[in-house]
Amino acid sequence: LKKKFVTQTSWCVRIGIVPKEFYPEIVANEAQWQEWKALHGLEGELFASKGDDLFVSHTVPGTVEFLSAHPTLMIDTCHFSADFTARLLDALGDIDEQTDGVLVHSENFQALNLMQRRYREKIECTYIDPPYNTGDSEILYKNTYLNSSWISLIENRLELGNKLKASDSVMFVAIDDFEMPNLSKLIESSFPQFKKEMIVINHHPQGGKARALAQTHEYMLACISPEYGRSLLGRMIDNETEKRPFKRSGTAESNYRFARPNSFYAILINPKTRDVEGIERPPTSREYPKETTESGLIRVYPIGDKGEERVWRKSFESCRVLIESRRLVCSENLTIYQLIDSNERNAALFSNWVDKKYNAGIYGANLLRDVIGANNAFSYPKSIFTVMDSIHAANVDDEGIVLDYFAGSGTTGHAVINLNREDGGTRKFILVEMADYFDTVLLPRLKKVTFTPEWKDGKPKRLPTAEEAQRSPRMFKVIRLESYEDTLNNLELRRTPEQEETLFSTEAQGPGNLKEHYMLNYMLDVESRGSQSLLNIDAFKDPLSYTLKVKRPGSDESQDTTVDLMETFNWLIGLTVKEMSAPQSFDASFERDSEGRLKLKDRLHPTQSGRWWIRAIRGTLPDDNQEALIIWRNLPGSPEEDNLVLDEWFKKSDYSTKEKLPNYIYVNGTNNLENIRLPDATWKVRLIEEDFQKLMFEMEERL
Repeated sequence: LKKKFVTQTSWCVRIGIVPKEFYPEIVANEAQWQEWKALHGLEGELFASKGDDLFVSHTVPGTVEFLSAHPTLMIDTCHFSADFTARLLDALGDIDEQTDGVLVHSENFQALNLMQRRYREKIECTYIDPPYNTGDSEILYKNTYLNSSWISLIENRLELGNKLKASDSVMFVAIDDFEMPNLSKLIESSFPQFKKEMIVINHHPQGGKARALAQTHEYMLACISPEYGRSLLGRMIDNETEKRPFKRSGTAESNYRFARPNSFYAILINPKTRDVEGIERPPTSREYPKETTESGLIRVYPIGDKGEERVWRKSFESCRVLIESRRLVCSENLTIYQLIDSNERNAALFSNWVDKKYNAGIYGANLLRDVIGANNAFSYPKSIFTVMDSIHAANVDDEGIVLDYFAGSGTTGHAVINLNREDGGTRKFILVEMADYFDTVLLPRLKKVTFTPEWKDGKPKRLPTAEEAQRSPRMFKVIRLESYEDTLNNLELRRTPEQEETLFSTEAQGPGNLKEHYMLNYMLDVESRGSQSLLNIDAFKDPLSYTLKVKRPGSDESQDTTVDLMETFNWLIGLTVKEMSAPQSFDASFERDSEGRLKLKDRLHPTQSGRWWIRAIRGTLPDDNQEALIIWRNLPGSPEEDNLVLDEWFKKSDYSTKEKLPNYIYVNGTNNLENIRLPDATWKVRLIEEDFQKLMFEMEERL
């Protein structure tokens, strides 16, 4: 139950959003070019050649011009230095808003446990395809209680996943005949508040291996939250155009600015004609202009009846498309409506899905083979259309999050990308997978379909259109977590000679078995305290050097691995990241005044590799969307020297300005920040070490 460390973080970033000044470094990175060659068949001047689908790139690979011509290529920061990655994230800004996918390489219980603060009550749609526990997908257990073990596996994960669901969400669970009765009973007993619907999917029309019957179907259980407030069913309408209120209503967090800041912005209205004339970008601070623009246009924000800051139904980017196509109108009382045509409506959603597009052979296995190539190592993927139609049926709005913690080959991520390209949405996804095909199938698949939607035999069939490129994911975050086995392998048990003698005495192993009782109840809590795997607070003096022994895929040996303390802490406090500055290095000299107090001799001197370094991360906390500033630093000097450097850096940084004053400041190491607070500042300073230890071992209350 201990939260697990993030052992590695990397970012897959679409070239189209990377500032041009980084292009020369990207061009010079041979490892990145080799990956593109392997993924996309990049050879000479030809990008792909398949009969009628032949197309030629008129720019030469390995050049800046080539990058500019292919904006949907994704760089992977695992091929670049930490300095490059930090500078890139600093330049991109608004990190979490631009992150369209989070990929977690981890056992799913551990991943869900770490996600609790960051995504509590934020997931609008969950789609999972757990192992069916029969035939080729049967789980191997140490006993013969197959059904009960499978139920325990699912129940633990459903419990954690349920805490992440928004109050108006839908969960889809794919299952077969063997465990369907058990799954239904589990849902009924553990989550009686859900409305449950069963969908039968004709996913294998040619029939499976026949014992008594050649099975063609599987099931999908839809669990609908009581506050969902709408039906999964669409409705057929006549040819009239409907006016749908553009401001979101309801009580879920997703209807408010603090949860979806990119959907809070001003729509500009002509005061005479009431025409929608334009749109302004979402405000970056709490305050925003409410008066008319310089040209006299009225600013209309999604403000509720009681003055609360709500959101529009579409993100800023999607709303701009609606305005360009004249799909937004304004009433006399400044109410904004979206025009919905009949062909944009959903037909009725039936309980039996028999269309050929749900065939998992053609639109699952064959499609995946076309994307990945003949070396695809994943069996039995779902039809992409099964997952797309499930997410579509849940009516996931712009910026809504789709979660899959049995991610397999990444079909759910692929489905979200396809849906966004179809309707211009900005849905996000979170995928969790622990198997080796995370790296051989899932991650390559998402990089490939970001580049272009159509593939054949592992090669791209065509370049993306301009619209497809614009609607492609901007970036994914990839994190890898310490495993349960890694935790055990890093435990350091410490006993005094007296403990050792008592524990292994003849009396201790006699009646009552003191040794066994001690091993089961006290060894982990007492003897392993201070071991690095649990938490070594002393190592926070140099946050970039905290290491664990971690076993990598394909290796039986554990290797010393540097832990990403900063990313781990962001997850522990549930931070929504807005800015991640690049580390700044400084040198400094000191002197004592006439009263013996230490002070800076001159000022901080920024250098490439100074003795001190500081890195700042700014974002919002899940509780009431309060602003937080996290300051990480090394502590190479005396406490006085370290704090003088910190104080001087903070006073000179823009984080101390009124516009960026946070509610909370987190910093590692003892400090004097409280003493340099500005007269109108109300921040509260917290020690990273204290909160890290508390949150790492905090146990979630069971339902």
